[in-house]
Amino acid sequence: MTTLSTSQAFYKNFLGNAPDWYKSAIILFLILNPIMLYTVGPYVTGWLLIIEFIFTLAMALRCYPLQSGGLLAIEAIALGMASPSDVMHEVELNLPVILLLVFMVAGIYFMKDLLLYTFTKLLTNVKSKTRLSLLFCFVAAFLSAFLDALTVIAVIISVAVGFYSIYHKAASAQHNGEQDEEKFGDHFRKDLDQFRGFLRDLMMHAGVGTALGGVCTQVGEPQNLVIAAQADWQFIEFFLRMAPVTIPVLATGLCMAVLLEKTGWFNYGWQLPDSVRTILQEDAAAHDARRTQREKAALIVQAIVAVWLVVGLALHLAEVGIIGLTVIVLTTAFNGVTDEHALGKAFEEALPFTALLVVFFAIVAVIDRQGLFTGIIGSVLALEQSLQVPMFYLANGLLSAISDNVFVGTVYITELKQALTNNVINREQFDMLAVAINTGTNIPSVATPNGQAAFLFLLTSSLAPLIRLGYLTMVYKAIPYTIAMTLVGLAAVNYILPPATDYMTEHGLIQDHASYEHSESIKQGHGEGSHGGH
Repeated sequence: MTTLSTSQAFYKNFLGNAPDWYKSAIILFLILNPIMLYTVGPYVTGWLLIIEFIFTLAMALRCYPLQSGGLLAIEAIALGMASPSDVMHEVELNLPVILLLVFMVAGIYFMKDLLLYTFTKLLTNVKSKTRLSLLFCFVAAFLSAFLDALTVIAVIISVAVGFYSIYHKAASAQHNGEQDEEKFGDHFRKDLDQFRGFLRDLMMHAGVGTALGGVCTQVGEPQNLVIAAQADWQFIEFFLRMAPVTIPVLATGLCMAVLLEKTGWFNYGWQLPDSVRTILQEDAAAHDARRTQREKAALIVQAIVAVWLVVGLALHLAEVGIIGLTVIVLTTAFNGVTDEHALGKAFEEALPFTALLVVFFAIVAVIDRQGLFTGIIGSVLALEQSLQVPMFYLANGLLSAISDNVFVGTVYITELKQALTNNVINREQFDMLAVAINTGTNIPSVATPNGQAAFLFLLTSSLAPLIRLGYLTMVYKAIPYTIAMTLVGLAAVNYILPPATDYMTEHGLIQDHASYEHSESIKQGHGEGSHGGH
């Protein structure tokens, strides 16, 4: 047994099981940043920090970015590139987003039984693979418009793992309890491979569905809430402003699911073997028969709370996070979950990402203090007005495909709001560009698992190795969706969005913020004048 020296032990502990080359890269960054700051100044060092931080996001599969990205953020604050009060200011501005992540995700955790029941019924009762793929994509989209996409994909993963385990257990029982599938008969191995392909297809359709629904509403993705807060849009207005882009893209995504299943392109089209279907249906029927009255009552409570959730969000009866808190209270109170430890499990999923989001805000504080994006935003805003919206859409889409879309959306909307405050752009331009930022961060980002948190969650789940779903496989199977949805989104922001927005403003469907702010400034001016006259 080799005894480690103290320095070797420190190095082994540093970032845990991350590869040595990754650890060395982070150490190099931490050494390089202060040298760069005192030689070339804060502006260049700030850009270097952004590149380093995006690197930690892109390498999320090697090491969760909270630790490595957090070290970079702490160093930047310590070097004076932003102050702790700047970070606190960003946190205060985005408190609704933090509340959303903490309470809404935890609230949906207590509705998982209802979601599991829904997807189980779909999988066992719909025999057409094309129809099933369409339903998985649509239901995932619908749920993700009102619930957290991570929770939706987590539920679907649970369903898939459960069904895989059921068939694997049945196949094992036919071979005297043998767990090694290589020792299964040819028929069972063939069915198992076919079943894996079937589940891979469904998981990809569902993953894309979470993106299709997530872009539509204020609560669909964390960056949506950041953008809505900066633009002062409530739930209905956010939906209507996005609809000229999101509805055509949603239709495109659903049509693509059908096309891929019909043609078998990009390794889609795997069918569920009849023998597997029979085993799954028998197990689901047995589970239904065992369901107690208390369990049935719990499902009814969850369904009622789901209706309250949709109504509360649509009418904006409270901040999104507060509505999430009411979901926790109602579901736990009426379903008898009163143990503190049982409540604590609901928060485990959301808190790591909430902590990472605060690190995002620290980097955003550096960007804001050093004016790193001012030149880029200024150059885009110097273009013809007709080119600004598609350029914002493409720029956000490209960055979101390789980095985290919450970070990208937060950075761009913060800089855009500053441009509005400084009268560089008018309110009408701001609204159009905010739509481009939101759709840009959500739609093209399906290209890689780095861009979509739901995709990354799927890739790192226990299901991925079971169904042979690796990084490159996900990228390959996402290609047709990425191309079709990105092009339709680009056409929509360019040709459909402007006239649709004008129509909705004229007919009072959305608020004319420019006119409202102008009238408010006149009122304030009169008030100041009369006060001075007194």
